Amino acid sequence: MIQTAIRRLDAATGPVIGTLARLTFAATLAGYYWASALTKIDGGSISINGYAQIFPKAMEAVNYDASQLSAFHTLVVAAGTAAEFVLPALLIVGLLTRLAALGMIGFVAVQTLTDLFGHGALSQPETLGALFDRVPDSLILDQRLLWITLFATLIFTGPGPLSLDRLLSRWRRQSQTALAA
Repeated sequence: MIQTAIRRLDAATGPVIGTLARLTFAATLAGYYWASALTKIDGGSISINGYAQIFPKAMEAVNYDASQLSAFHTLVVAAGTAAEFVLPALLIVGLLTRLAALGMIGFVAVQTLTDLFGHGALSQPETLGALFDRVPDSLILDQRLLWITLFATLIFTGPGPLSLDRLLSRWRRQSQTALAA
């Protein structure tokens, strides 16, 4: 009886965890990323704030005149801003979920490196925090580890049954079956 219950629980884990991870992301982090992206645009173009957030030392070096930065800087800021809008939306609707989650892990890694080295968080112990301490809410190490774990969960489990990925997969299988008949 217990073994049967465990097998049923194991069978349900993947779909439930993927859906729960996407719902958790939508409830906790999607708004954070969209609000951050909005601070990087001004009308239809990239704002000075966008450059200052992503390249703080470079902006300081050119006295906050973004026109003195290279096309590379503009490309990175534009791509980062677009990623902050697009990747969360893909995760919420469950489209290209594993790829979007991988993209978010990369984004969090770049965000963390920018905070550590660009904004000087490496020298701020209260912001940096420490793993395996008794304070679970440091802004860098604790939070970012939880975020990456959430995204890794989506990579390993997939989006769950309530997703566009699942709907498109079902539609593709039905189309292939109809073509084969």
